Amino acid sequence: MKVIAFNGSPRKDGNTTILINKVFNELEQEGMETEMVQLSAKEIHGCIACYKCMENKDQRCAVKDDAANEYIEKMTGAQGIILGSPVYFMDVTPEMKALIDRTGFVSRANGGMYRNKVGAAVVALRRAGGMHAIDAGQRHRARQLEGMQLLHIVLQGTLGTNWSSALKIVA
Repeated sequence: MKVIAFNGSPRKDGNTTILINKVFNELEQEGMETEMVQLSAKEIHGCIACYKCMENKDQRCAVKDDAANEYIEKMTGAQGIILGSPVYFMDVTPEMKALIDRTGFVSRANGGMYRNKVGAAVVALRRAGGMHAIDAGQRHRARQLEGMQLLHIVLQGTLGTNWSSALKIVA
């Protein structure tokens, strides 16, 4: 089984990376393959609401000048999806928001491409905004990914083990 994590932080080796790697360590101990995608490494733009994905229904975004379709393919090929972001002004980063909107719209246009996948949000924060960012990454916007089985991620020793158990049940 494969789990892909999207790191929405502009800092490649920052706190969000540390948190995602904590989850990965547990998953790898359970024999799962992991991959981290740094959203800061390539451009991704917000949805332009052209609705071409609704017309084409080809599991792709019609806008092809950024990494959105590459990320859609990676999500399609994984059984688990982690969305990681630091909190910026009480929300996820603009890159993470763009990923959620673009992949979510394409999923809905194609009958729920991420149905039966396990999804979770990892949020790095210092002060306020953590619950809103988790809500943005997990409950509200991640539900746009249509049908993903969503889990709350709380940093504790059993984190990855519980997540891997959920993956085994769903997959």
